[in-house]
Amino acid sequence: MKKLYIITLFLIGGFVSQAQELKWYTDVREAITVSNTVHKPMLMFFTGSDWCGWCIRLQNEVLKTPEFKKWATDNVVLVELDYPRRTPQTPEIKNQNNELQQAFGIQGFPTIYFTSAESKDGKVNFKGLGQTGYVAGGPSAWLTVADGIVNPKKS
Repeated sequence: MKKLYIITLFLIGGFVSQAQELKWYTDVREAITVSNTVHKPMLMFFTGSDWCGWCIRLQNEVLKTPEFKKWATDNVVLVELDYPRRTPQTPEIKNQNNELQQAFGIQGFPTIYFTSAESKDGKVNFKGLGQTGYVAGGPSAWLTVADGIVNPKKS
């Protein structure tokens, strides 16, 4: 009976850990606060979630994988800046995302920008670490590029 109980607990624990999703912030000010609290840079994902084929491909091939989940949990604070065509957004999120697109000079999607930031006197100062987009080769190829940006001393 003890074995059955232990196996059941193990299985339930496995399902619970699988169900935990990564936290993607949409409010950049909230993400900056978290980033500064945990001392990790932000990964800012500029995407067209409901129309951009390469964005969807990046999501499926990398951002939704266990390898990315583990890496992201250890290394970055995730920020999604979406520019959908069919999905409604609040005016605040739309304005914030448009301002950030201009500030970072984002020309195409997907673009992933790694940065740290601080808010001072109501103004945000970003310190860019590097950027990437879609990288062919699945999670290991993409994570090699990302890790070289976020942890340059290890490379």
